[in-house]
Amino acid sequence: MSYFIVADRVSFSWPDGTRVLDGLDAAFPAGRTGLIGVNGSGKSTLLKIIARELTPHSGTVTVAGDVGYLPQNVPLAAARTVSDLLEISGKRAALHAVERGDTAEEHFAAIADDWDVEERARAELDRLGLGHVGLDRTVGTLSGGETVMVALAAQLLKRPGVLLLDEPTNNLDLDARERLYAAVSAWPGVLVVVSHDRALLELVDQVAELRDGVVRLYGGNLTAYEEQVAAEQEAALRTVRNAEGEVRRQHRDLVGSRARADRSVRIGKKAVANNKVPKIAAGALKRKAQVTAGKQRALHLEKLEQARDRLTEAEQAVRDEAEIRIELPGTEVPAGRTVLTLPLGQPPAPREPEEGGRPPLRMLEIRGPERIALLGPNGSGKTTLLKRIAAEGAHVPVGYLPQRLDLLDDALSIVDNVRALAPAAPVNVVRARLARFLFRGERAVQAVGTLSGGERFRATLAALLSAEPPPQLLLLDEPTNNLDLASVRRLSEALAAYRGALIVAGHDLPFLETLGITRWLRQDRERGLTEM
Repeated sequence: MSYFIVADRVSFSWPDGTRVLDGLDAAFPAGRTGLIGVNGSGKSTLLKIIARELTPHSGTVTVAGDVGYLPQNVPLAAARTVSDLLEISGKRAALHAVERGDTAEEHFAAIADDWDVEERARAELDRLGLGHVGLDRTVGTLSGGETVMVALAAQLLKRPGVLLLDEPTNNLDLDARERLYAAVSAWPGVLVVVSHDRALLELVDQVAELRDGVVRLYGGNLTAYEEQVAAEQEAALRTVRNAEGEVRRQHRDLVGSRARADRSVRIGKKAVANNKVPKIAAGALKRKAQVTAGKQRALHLEKLEQARDRLTEAEQAVRDEAEIRIELPGTEVPAGRTVLTLPLGQPPAPREPEEGGRPPLRMLEIRGPERIALLGPNGSGKTTLLKRIAAEGAHVPVGYLPQRLDLLDDALSIVDNVRALAPAAPVNVVRARLARFLFRGERAVQAVGTLSGGERFRATLAALLSAEPPPQLLLLDEPTNNLDLASVRRLSEALAAYRGALIVAGHDLPFLETLGITRWLRQDRERGLTEM
């Protein structure tokens, strides 16, 4: 098998000394590879090193071909244009200058062979569902999902030999996800994608798992990977059971050996006492028995130690994935209590309700522990609505988890960020809470700016749920973004047990369906907010 990306003994640490990769070896073949692993395992760091965004402290990375890279968080400079994000503004300016009759040599050098760059750019945007987005539109007017898709279009325009995607479905609505799936399926070159999106991972040719600092390659898509891991886990558990049985047997043999030796000593003493054996002969027999017993005991101890070593080795082969243990506020909202009253005013474009549909809402009211799913296409105003709810209309304490996770101060440690929201909480209490989110020991004092996307989510959620007073209305904007598969499962379990009111904006239908949603709302650019 030929490999297009080879990492050789790559090590990387953040400036504060936090080690991310330590002598990592990895190789990625042709085709589509899904790179998975728990949050903080180093997936995004590895992609950045491959893309030359970061420099490893030691080791090398070799890539056969030019690299395109879509980061997890696309830089948002509000004044930049779509053309800037597509990296074609220079060529467009040169084209327009030539069209005006300016024949300066630098214009032709800038254009090179890309005389149709504008047509190709518009075609790529249209293919990704962004035909309504003009090239001169500013990035600040785009939604998070639209920005991601424009950034993806930029990479597709460059046609790199190797394409790296880091959580590309974050913030995308259902239609945009389908378009991204189609683009990934049609990609002709080498592709490595970090994702927790199950539908996307079903499209890959192989899965590379980064676990405990080692990358292991599995043939097939996510389903094939899970089947292989399940078989390995079953075999590992069977080996553990066998090793445990062997330890018990060796322990029984050791105890039996000691019992036999003690019995021989008792018989010898009794024989001497009854004058059946001369004292001289008895002494010789005793010494011989002690030597034999010592050898037997040493042999059984050695076998027992070997059995314990095999048990330890077998236990290490069993997967024991660390998962967050979320403890949501224990406040219960009574069924009749009014949680939210938010006037919505006239819908953006008043019109007759569609056949079978409902008219737009003029008022959003929430009573008791309602659980609301907020759907809608990118750019429809879901995030804006959540921000309004957080700022006005709520009659209970509100906790808001924003899509871009920008609540925390990058320069402060995780502990200090949590204490800023809960100043009365003792440090040991804050550390105990953070331990449930897998921030133990030195990890709790790590600077937020050095965290991975999933780690930042955990830190933000920990701070949100530790706030004083605790939130009785939770607003979550795309909460599964950046989370590994195990953490998504754990988050759904925790939210399913929450007794307060809940509004979740998202496109991850399998996740939303686990939450016991009581109302489904849709935010639309033209119709406003409607019941589904």
